[in-house]
Amino acid sequence: MLERNVTPPKLPFTLRPKMVFMMGCGVVILAIALTSFFIVDQTEEAVVLRFGKFSRVSGPGLNFKLPLGIEKNLNVPTTVYHNMSFGFRTQQAGASGRGTQYSGQDYSRESNMLTGDLNIVDVEWIIQYRIVDARAWLFHIENRERTISDISRSIINQLVGDRAILDVLVSERATIETLAQELMNDIFRSYDFGINITTVRLQNVVPPRGEVQDAFEDVNIAIQDMNRLINEGRQEYNREIPRAQGEAQQIIQIAQGYARERENRAGGDVARFTAVLTEYQRDRTITRNRLYYEMIEDVFRNEKDVNLIDRNLRNFIPLQNLGQGAGR
Repeated sequence: MLERNVTPPKLPFTLRPKMVFMMGCGVVILAIALTSFFIVDQTEEAVVLRFGKFSRVSGPGLNFKLPLGIEKNLNVPTTVYHNMSFGFRTQQAGASGRGTQYSGQDYSRESNMLTGDLNIVDVEWIIQYRIVDARAWLFHIENRERTISDISRSIINQLVGDRAILDVLVSERATIETLAQELMNDIFRSYDFGINITTVRLQNVVPPRGEVQDAFEDVNIAIQDMNRLINEGRQEYNREIPRAQGEAQQIIQIAQGYARERENRAGGDVARFTAVLTEYQRDRTITRNRLYYEMIEDVFRNEKDVNLIDRNLRNFIPLQNLGQGAGR
């Protein structure tokens, strides 16, 4: 029978109680040092728990806490904007010239809705929110993402259900986005959720696939054509109206000039008539004869070979001879 020596080999040093105590103290000190500090990023706030109960909220930087698990920190990203999508999911965001890749899974249960005029419409949208109260975010709601999803879907369904399908597709999109953001924030504040909705955006609003969608696409094309014709009409209006106004102003100015000319001419005629009247009142016979001769000159100024005779056809009026003598 073989015998083996199972006595453990001697250590190169001797463990003494004092050395064991010092090593234990070192381990405790090291554990205390490693568990007494924590770092909070610039985009975060830390909720500190003491024995599992809320103690305080710490800001960014190097912070102190009670060691050995007495206090525990939970960092919450309070300056980061979080996104949730409904009706679709993004697998990979577009980068470096590549387009965004979307999941091929069907999410129509989220996006199919009934409008106020009993039509079905497919609405895809996104929301963007930020955590504004780290304590409320951690402790007031149990299933946070599902709650946000349920409230968002409820609000969008309500707003779409209050409107006709054409309004949802065209004119009421911006109104739905604004009202949805306000209503969601009101509900989250009432729940003391600790978040603030910053953006609600409708991504794709279309009727169900098939003949209905084709018909609505025709309607959209017709609406676009209508808007284009309206814009063209406005351009034509803006081009023609100033030109017509300029022509009208020119005609008005010509008429005003003609009116001033007529007024001046009438004023001259009045002055001349007044002068003649004054002379007539001084010597009526001479003035009457002069006016008569002037009238005869004006009437026959451009006439040739005209003989003037008296009223009783007895003799030629001597003015003919005078006129012939003046012409020689």
